[in-house]
Amino acid sequence: MRFLPHTQAEITEMLAKIGVKSIDALFEPIPAQNRLGRPLAVEPALAEPALMRHMGELDAKISAKDALSFLGCGIYAHHVPPTVDQLLLRGEFLTAYTPYQAEVAQGTLQAIFEYQTIVSELFGLPVANASMYDGASAAAEAVLMSRRVTKRTKVVLSDALHPEYTQTILTYLQGLDPAAHDGAVATSSGKKGRQIRLATVSHAGTLANGRTDLAALEQALAGDDVACVVVGDPNVFGVLEDVAAIAEIAHRHGALCVTATPEPVAYAVVESPGARGVDIAVGEGQPLGIPPQLGGPGCGLFACRDGREYLTNIPGRLVGETVDQRGKRGYVLTLSTREQHIRRERATSNICTNHSLMALAITIRMCLLGKSGFVELGKQCFSRAEYLKGRIAALEGYELPYAGPTFNEIVVRRKKGDAAPLLASLQAKGILAGVDLGRFFPQLKDRFAIAVTEQHTREDLDRLVDALAET
Repeated sequence: MRFLPHTQAEITEMLAKIGVKSIDALFEPIPAQNRLGRPLAVEPALAEPALMRHMGELDAKISAKDALSFLGCGIYAHHVPPTVDQLLLRGEFLTAYTPYQAEVAQGTLQAIFEYQTIVSELFGLPVANASMYDGASAAAEAVLMSRRVTKRTKVVLSDALHPEYTQTILTYLQGLDPAAHDGAVATSSGKKGRQIRLATVSHAGTLANGRTDLAALEQALAGDDVACVVVGDPNVFGVLEDVAAIAEIAHRHGALCVTATPEPVAYAVVESPGARGVDIAVGEGQPLGIPPQLGGPGCGLFACRDGREYLTNIPGRLVGETVDQRGKRGYVLTLSTREQHIRRERATSNICTNHSLMALAITIRMCLLGKSGFVELGKQCFSRAEYLKGRIAALEGYELPYAGPTFNEIVVRRKKGDAAPLLASLQAKGILAGVDLGRFFPQLKDRFAIAVTEQHTREDLDRLVDALAET
């Protein structure tokens, strides 16, 4: 009954039972300025046939299934075989809500254990949790964990970190440690940033490498109050950061190094974060086994180093392997440091669930690929993106402004005019040519990001180049 609406008679009966005159009276303890004060902007309920027709109309407006799409910037369209959906329906994986009672959810727990193993191997770090909501919330949780581990309050965010990850981190940090707000420094938007210091990326000139400025990073880490440095890998410009150098600088100042990875397929061909000195690695699991669906759902990947200070501060939950009294293998919730399992003041997170279904989809697809298949997938994405880079670099009217190494996403600058009209023109021709970076960075309105996956054929890439040349 959790998701079924109550009738007016049931509502009246419940209010009478607790001695309250109306639903609004339940919210009187909340200050008036913090209440909405108007009805929700939700359309009236529809009958099922009308609702299905309405959803179909919306799908026709926003669907990219008939367009040639190069959209990326955090969500990537890799091939997910139908086998994944079929295996998700297996009864062994069914359990009520989430596996609160480990002994009756062995299929789910085993799948989570396998998922954790995959994430651990992917990031090159020994401890992985049972998943988070998405990459952005995982990054925010990594910041909070870093604060607990180091007993420091401030963080450094690269300006090349995906802006939506930055926004999510700032939201999580709101209201924490009022004393730490003193002496705040300016953020990239020019506003005062609470608890935040930024290492910026240089956009000057046409050959800027698109990476975090290490000199600015060194300056931002001055002092002994920074808990962690957070960088994208690849970053929002598709550029691979010099993570080893960033980790060395962070550690020299007593801070942790955190990488946030929107496209983890990169680690099929790029050295893992753990091998480059990263302490906490997070990422978006969507590219590993979940089709793009209006931007979600995603699945937050989270891994970290071993050690008591990490294990006792990791958010979410960990599934472990054990044996029962007869020596038979079994799976249990080894650690669950959230407020429903331990005292609220000792909880490391208020994450109420993990994305078990999405984590299962990732596990199935990664197991179907296998290690050699995953590496081949990465090679195909990289080689096709490199082919496209070469062709666009030779185009008149366009240039590649960042010289740093990339995986499967590149930034293109339009020399004469903004990117938005160009992208709109190409969309009218059935080509979703990329993401307008002016959406995130007003000073970069002449640039757009193009993502390439194994699903793009040579003909697709040539079609895009020809369309750019004609526009």
